[in-house]
Amino acid sequence: MEGLIRWWVRNPVAANLLMLIIITAGWLGLRDIEKEAFPSVQPDIVQVEVIWPGASPKEVEQQVIQRVEEALKNVSNVYRVTSEAREGLGSLSVETFPTVNLNGFLNDIKNAVDSVTAFPRDIENPRVRRLEWRQEMIRVTIAGDVGERALTRLANRLRNEVAGLPYISQVEVFGSRREEVTIELSERALRTYGLSFSDVATAIRRDSMNVSVGEVRTQTGDVQLRAENLADSQTDFEQIVVRQTANGGQVRIIDVATVIDGFEQNQILATANGKPALLLQVMSTDDMQVVKASQAVQEWIAQTKPTLPVGVELDLWSDTADVFKDRMELIAESSIIGLLLVFGILILTLEPKVALWVTVGIGVSFLGAFALLPANDVSLNLLSTFAFLLVLGIVVDDAIVVGESIHHHAHQRGLAGEDAAIAGAFAVSRPVIFAVLTTIVAFAPWLFLSGITAQFTRQLSVVITLALLFSLIEAFLILPSHLRNVKTSAPTSKWMMRQKRIADSIVRFSENTYRPFLEWCLARRYTTVMVFFSLFLVSLGLFNSGWVKFFFSPQVESEVVYIDVSLPPGTPYSRSLEVLGQLQRAEKQLVADINGEAKVGKGTGELIEGWYTRARRGSVIAIVQLAPPDQRHLSARETAERFSDLVGDIPDADEVKVNFTLNDSEASITFLLQHDDLDTLNAASRMLQEHLASYDKTYFIRDDQWGSLPELRFNLLPGAERLGITLGDVSSQVRQAFYGEEVQRLPREDGDVRVMVRYPETERSSLGSFEDVRIRTPDGRLVPLLAVAEVEAGQATRRITRRNGERVVTVRATVEPESLEEINRAVKDGYVPELLAMYPGLEILKGGSQEAEAEFFSEIIALYTIALFVIYALIAVAFRSYSLPLLIMTAMPFGFMGAVFGHLIFNLPMALFSYFGIGAAAGVVVNDNLVLIDYVRRLEREGMSPPKALVTSAVSRFRPIFLTTVTTFVGLIPIMAEQSTSAQFLKPAVLSLAFGVFFALFVSLLLVPAMYLVGYDWQQMRLARKRRRTASPGADAAASMPV
Repeated sequence: MEGLIRWWVRNPVAANLLMLIIITAGWLGLRDIEKEAFPSVQPDIVQVEVIWPGASPKEVEQQVIQRVEEALKNVSNVYRVTSEAREGLGSLSVETFPTVNLNGFLNDIKNAVDSVTAFPRDIENPRVRRLEWRQEMIRVTIAGDVGERALTRLANRLRNEVAGLPYISQVEVFGSRREEVTIELSERALRTYGLSFSDVATAIRRDSMNVSVGEVRTQTGDVQLRAENLADSQTDFEQIVVRQTANGGQVRIIDVATVIDGFEQNQILATANGKPALLLQVMSTDDMQVVKASQAVQEWIAQTKPTLPVGVELDLWSDTADVFKDRMELIAESSIIGLLLVFGILILTLEPKVALWVTVGIGVSFLGAFALLPANDVSLNLLSTFAFLLVLGIVVDDAIVVGESIHHHAHQRGLAGEDAAIAGAFAVSRPVIFAVLTTIVAFAPWLFLSGITAQFTRQLSVVITLALLFSLIEAFLILPSHLRNVKTSAPTSKWMMRQKRIADSIVRFSENTYRPFLEWCLARRYTTVMVFFSLFLVSLGLFNSGWVKFFFSPQVESEVVYIDVSLPPGTPYSRSLEVLGQLQRAEKQLVADINGEAKVGKGTGELIEGWYTRARRGSVIAIVQLAPPDQRHLSARETAERFSDLVGDIPDADEVKVNFTLNDSEASITFLLQHDDLDTLNAASRMLQEHLASYDKTYFIRDDQWGSLPELRFNLLPGAERLGITLGDVSSQVRQAFYGEEVQRLPREDGDVRVMVRYPETERSSLGSFEDVRIRTPDGRLVPLLAVAEVEAGQATRRITRRNGERVVTVRATVEPESLEEINRAVKDGYVPELLAMYPGLEILKGGSQEAEAEFFSEIIALYTIALFVIYALIAVAFRSYSLPLLIMTAMPFGFMGAVFGHLIFNLPMALFSYFGIGAAAGVVVNDNLVLIDYVRRLEREGMSPPKALVTSAVSRFRPIFLTTVTTFVGLIPIMAEQSTSAQFLKPAVLSLAFGVFFALFVSLLLVPAMYLVGYDWQQMRLARKRRRTASPGADAAASMPV
C-alpha cells in the first residue's frame, strides 16, 4: 500500500487527471441518469385474469379459480398464490422468488393455464401477464359541459396524442365509461311478435357481420370475397330484419326494441372544479425522465389548447416533476450549505489547503458514484439522493482522517513535502480501508432482501458502496498528491495567525482538558462503562415504553389529499350523489375558513388549487390538489384533518379513507382468517370485527369480502320437466332478460364496443317484473316464470378470496398510530385464543403490513447475523486478534442510543429509515475506533505500556475524531432545521445519523478507552492467575525437600 501511495504522490499529473476523469464521468452520469420522484419497482408476480360475464363469485371460484390453482401445482418456483372471485371475474396473483427469470416463469404460467380444458364455454380467453406497478407522473384535466360522448371521445383522442410524446408511453383516461350499444326488448313486445331474446340475438349476428368468405382465383389474379354489412349506428341496428311475416312483411329491430347507442350501465359523475371532466393519467415508463416528460406535456398543452372545441378546458392538474424538483432542490441546497459549513470548520481547524482539498474530495467521491449509478440500474430519486446524505459522515471521516494525518506528520512529526504525504496517508491506511469495508458489509444485507423491499433498499446499498469505494480512491490516490507540499513555516498574515490559533486551540484543549478528564475516567473505568451502558438501557426503555414511537413505513406527505368513501353493497347512485355533495360543501367551507384566517393575518389564504370528484354506485372519490408548500401555511396532514372534521360523519359508509401521503401508509391492524367453510369464515370475521370495535382507538373496521347482497335463488318446481323446461333454461332466459346477452362487439376507434340485448331499464330495476317474465319452452309455448320455478330470498357473497388454495378472509382496522402495538398485542394475546376455541379448524395468520414487517425482520435478522460475523472477521484479520473486534463492535449499538435521544428531542417517531442512519453512524464509530486502536497497538509495539499508549493515542486522535463529529453534525443541520414537508421524509435518518455521530464522539473518546483498559485488566488478571498456577507446584516441591 505504501508503494502505491508513493507512486501517486510523486505523479501529481496522474492524480489530477484521475480526478478530472472522475468529475467528467460523474457529470455525464448525472446528465443521463433516469430521474424520478421515487424508484420504480417491478413485483415478481404474474397475474391471471378470467372474465366470465354474469357468473357469481361461487361459480367463478369453483369452475375457474380452483381449476387454475390445480394446474399451477405443476409449476415450479411458485412462492405464493392469492386468488379472488367476484361477480364475472376471477383473478389470481402468482408470486415467485426474486432470483427466478420472470419471463420464463410467465411462460410456465401460460402453459399451465392453457392446459386447463374444463373451463365454462362462455368465458373470455384468460389473460396472463406480468403485474406492473406504474406510478402516476402527471394528471391533465379535460373539462367542459359538451356531453359525455363528445368529452369521452375527445379524451381518448388526446390520450393517444400524449402517449406519442417523448419520454411517455402509457396514458390512461380516468373517470369515463365505456361505450355500449343496448337493444332493449320489453316482455310485452316479445309476446306481441312471438319472439324470444335468442331470436333477436341470432338475427343481429346473422345480419350484422364483416367476414371474409374466401377468394376467386381468376386468370388475371385472385379476387377476395367479403360479406360486409356491420351495423355501427343506432339506425343500422334498427333496420336489421328479425323475421319475415306470413304475408310477406318484415319485423325489424325498430318494431320490437329500443336501440340506445350510449354507455355501459354504471352511472358516473366526474367533475373538476364543478365542471364535467375527465383525467388523463400519464404513467411512469421503464426509462424515466420525469422532468423532460413534464416539459413535453406542458408544451403539448400550450399547443393543443387553441385547437379545442369551444367550452373545453385543458389544464395540467398535478405533476410529480414538481415534487422531484422540490425534493432535489431541498437536498441540493442543504448539501451545498452543509459543505460550506464543513469547509468553514475545516479551514478554521486545519491548514486552508488541507481544508480545501478535503472538502473537494467529498464532492469527487460523490461524483464518482454518480458515474456508475446508471450502469447499476439506479435512478436519481429521493431514496438514492437520501443515500448520499447517509454516507456523508463516513466520506467526511475518510478525508479528514487522511488529511489530518498528513497535517500531523508535517507539523508534529517534522516531515516535509512528499514524505509527510506518504507517511501520513500510509499511517491510517489500514484502519480506514477496513472501516470502509466493514461499512460496505454493514449495508450489504439490504441488497439481498426478497420481494419489493429489496428493489427500494438496493438503491441505498449501491449508492453507499460506490461512494465509499470512490472515497478510498480519493483519500489515498488523489488527496495525498494534493497535500504533498503542506507548508510548515510560521504564518505571517493576520488571518493565518488567527487561523493557527484556532487550530492550535483544539490541540491545547486535547492536552489541557481532554487528557486529564480521560485519565480521570480511566481511573474509574468500570464506573465509566456502567454510565454508558446505563444510558443505553435508558434509551431502550424510552423506545420500548413508547416515549419514542416506531412506524415501519415513514409518512411522506403529498401535494394531494385523496378522499375515498366506500358505501355498502347495493347502495343506490342517488346516495353516492348525496355523499358527493357533503364532500363538496366541506371543501367550500374549508376554503372559506382559510380565507377568513388570512384576513386576520393568519396564513396566506392559499390552500387548494383544484378539486376533482368522481361518484358512482357505492363509491365516491375526491382528489384535492393543494397549493405548493411554500404558498400555504397548512401541511397536507393538517389539511386532511381539518377537511375530515368538516365532512363530519357518513353513518352508512363502510370506509372513509383520507390519504395525504405518497406511500399510502396508514396505521392499521390486519388479521388473515383461514378455514375451509365460507360461512364459518364470515362468522369468525364478524366476531373479530365486533371485538376490534370495542377499542376506542380503532375505526373503519372491515373485511375484504365487500359485504353481501340480497339474492333471489331459483329452484325448479315439480312437474316443470314435463314441459321440457330445465333449470338451465330458466337461468339462461332470466340472465338474458336482466343481465343481458352480448351479441357482438363493434370495432371503433377507441376500442371494442359491446352490443347487449336485455330488458328496458324500467323493467330491470323492479322486482315486480318477475311476475311478467315468460319462459319459452322448446315447442314455443310461453310459461310464467313463477309457474315453473320458486324464488327463495337469501344473501349473496360479493367476493371470495383464497390464498395458496385455501379460503381466507382479511380483517382490517385503522388505528391511531401510537396505539398500534398496544392494540395488536391485546387482540393477539387476549382474544385470538378465544376465537380459535369458538371455531375449530380456524387459523389466524399475519396479514397486510404485519406480515410484510414480520417477513422483513426475519430476513434482515438472518442477513445481519452473517454481516456481523463478516465484520468481526475483517477486524480480526486487520488486528490479528479475537478480542479487539468485540471491543470495537460493542460501540456500534450506541448509535441506536443517539438516534433515540435525537428523535426524542425533535419529538419525531422513528421509522425504518432511522435504521439506515443508525447504520451510517455505526460506520463512523467503527472508523474512528479502528484509527484509535490501530494507533494504540502501534505504540504498544514500540514498547509503550498499554495505559500510557491509550492516553497518548486518544489525545493524538482527538482532533480527527472531533472534526469528523462536528463536520458531520454541522453538515446535517440544514436538513434538521428544515421545516418544509419535503424534509420530513429525510429527518428520521438524518436525526439518527447526526445524533448517532454526536454520541459516537463520547463513545470513541471515553467508552472505548475505558473498555480497552477493562480488557487489559482482565488480561493481567489471567496472566497473574497463570503465574500463580505455574509457581505453586515449584513452591510445594521446595517445601517437601528435607533440610
